Amino acid sequence: MTSPFLQVRPQAYHRTVLPNKLTIVSAPRREAESVAVGIWINVGGRYETPATNGVSHFLEHLLFKGTSRFSSRQIKERIEGSGGVLNAFTDEEFTCVWAKVQPKNLRPALEVLTEMVLFPTLEGREVEKERAVVLEEIRMYRDLPMQSVHDLLNSLLWPDHPLGMNLAGTEKSMARIQRKNLLTHQKKFYTPRNVVIAACGKLHHRDLVEEVRRFWERVPSGALHPFRRVSRNPQGVRMKVEKKETEQTHLCLGFRAFPRNHPQVHALNLLNVVLGGNMSSRLFQRVREERGLAYEIGSQVRRFRDTGLFSISAGVEHKNFLPCLRVVLEELARIRRKLVTPREFDRAVEFFVGQILFALEDTVEHMCWMGECEMLLGRVEPAEKVLRQVSRVRRGDLTSIAGKLLAPRCSSLAVIGPPAKRTSEGLQRLLQARR
Repeated sequence: MTSPFLQVRPQAYHRTVLPNKLTIVSAPRREAESVAVGIWINVGGRYETPATNGVSHFLEHLLFKGTSRFSSRQIKERIEGSGGVLNAFTDEEFTCVWAKVQPKNLRPALEVLTEMVLFPTLEGREVEKERAVVLEEIRMYRDLPMQSVHDLLNSLLWPDHPLGMNLAGTEKSMARIQRKNLLTHQKKFYTPRNVVIAACGKLHHRDLVEEVRRFWERVPSGALHPFRRVSRNPQGVRMKVEKKETEQTHLCLGFRAFPRNHPQVHALNLLNVVLGGNMSSRLFQRVREERGLAYEIGSQVRRFRDTGLFSISAGVEHKNFLPCLRVVLEELARIRRKLVTPREFDRAVEFFVGQILFALEDTVEHMCWMGECEMLLGRVEPAEKVLRQVSRVRRGDLTSIAGKLLAPRCSSLAVIGPPAKRTSEGLQRLLQARR
């Protein structure tokens, strides 16, 4: 298949590894009016235990509360006061602190980010104040069934494993985490061997390396730390219903899927677009447009180093819960049995390629692409390489993958709402009938 979207101008990437094993990657963009720079640390929720659940996210919050040189207010003012943006996020497999600034302010931005990562004070009063903030965040998400149903699904897909735990932790685990635990976590993981610095925008790689070297070259390299790998798939249909008085019943149907570097991952991405990735998708059309059973329904793909997830989620009126799930299962059965149409397949390719290209126009999104690739794959994947891989996917690949991954007998279903006993019994019958 030939597509105008595949005619993409190659982007030059540069990579340097310092003697202490810190990796620097950059994508110079002469036409840009900004630079996005991020410090990526090789630690996240899957490196935790039940006793330390939430420590990575807690520490990320506390990086903003002051360093040996800058107060909390100075950290923000040095970036925002010069027209920039400062933020951070925690994932299951990494933590990232980043800034987007004018090109002339790259050095001060690097200085602030480095101070935050290497020299946070973690002062006792700030730890306690931020503990209260994180606890409120945990409660907030618990009050959002559209969000918490995904956490419930994770606990089914990865039982007794860190991937099945809540990234923010629990009230119980947060009460156990003390300043000494945060310091230990920071000293163990926030070291050059565990760090990638990625930057995209109007910059010169040589200058970026010199600035990073100035701040990092004397820092000891540290050690890499293994994570607990995922074991084989749970057997049989798994279901968890959390009874809660909500205005809607929220459901999330999930299947274990491919890891990040699997050769068929792009076929799965296209399958996701066809099933529930946009408003043209089968699920959106059938569940919302034709049947009016839900306001919001969609599917998602998540990829980790050694496993992955394909899920379908929706929020529906209580009486529409079983009819909605029945339609979802019908669509899964249809895509396992029959090839998608050529037109439908071409639309999915165009949409997926377009989303990649649109994202890479933004310096922050492009920096995140680079940082995540380098952190998890050990290299930056050029967009043109990814698009060539996408162009090699065929319609039959989607059918094959659907048959392999999306069978009801391999499903996990999380539900939040006030289902009556007969609804739960109907749910069991529906899933068992489609095994």
